Amino acid sequence: MNSNLSDKAPSVTEAPHVRIRPRKGLVNIDWHELWQYRDLFFFLVRRDVVVRYKQTVLGAAWALLQPLLTMVVFTVVFGRLAKIPADGVPHSLFYFSGLLIWTYFSQSMAQAAACLIADERLVTKIYFPRLIMPAAPVIGHLVDFVIAFLFFLVMIVTYGYLPSTHFPVAVLTVLLAIVTAYGIGTLLGALNVKYRDFRYVIPFLTQFWMFVSPVAYPASLIPEKWRLLYALNPICGAIEGFRWAMLPTDTDPWSLLLVSSCSALLLLAAGLTYFRRTERFFADFI
Repeated sequence: MNSNLSDKAPSVTEAPHVRIRPRKGLVNIDWHELWQYRDLFFFLVRRDVVVRYKQTVLGAAWALLQPLLTMVVFTVVFGRLAKIPADGVPHSLFYFSGLLIWTYFSQSMAQAAACLIADERLVTKIYFPRLIMPAAPVIGHLVDFVIAFLFFLVMIVTYGYLPSTHFPVAVLTVLLAIVTAYGIGTLLGALNVKYRDFRYVIPFLTQFWMFVSPVAYPASLIPEKWRLLYALNPICGAIEGFRWAMLPTDTDPWSLLLVSSCSALLLLAAGLTYFRRTERFFADFI
């Protein structure tokens, strides 16, 4: 009788196991896996946008207020008092065009660098490709950029200008700013996990970077022999190219754009490589 019972007993099958192993290669990116987690990525983008404007008095107007007030200060201090040239266009248009790219880059880069520490519970509790975390604020801040950009178009028409015939190049310059913000954001984000004093380095780096970028002055003030070296700052080509694409400036930014694009791609490769090499230790360090 015992034999009959043992024969009829249901067999127990083991639950499937998923083994996660690091990929081999220089950058080690599983593009198929990133695509599988696209819903999580869109959720993180939406969450960043909603949280940024939730329970605020001015709402989306904050995206416009910061570059607008900074433009007023720059116009008075650098335009009226210091008499810095503006490449043949009104100072307010010159400064606002530079601040559009700079504000997007600085805010998205800083938030991308801090996102791993800010979402430490998400990092330590479940598995997902961590590369989508710094990408979320970089894409989410495009909402702020679009709001300020629409106001910039109104400013251009108000001053009696029309968008330049080089307008399509503006898309390439924004893409350059996206690549730069993501590359530096991934690098600083990985460093911020391991070395917590980077949280103090990032604000200083952002402030210093602004003064070595052509936000408050044109790149034409840089001596010709140093200009290509200056363009190794990838945001330099993005700002100068955006101004040239939107306004009738006197400068030709193609050489700056080429050098800055190469520099941005190198920074992106360095950021992705270091991020992927240290990603397995994030949960331990956090």
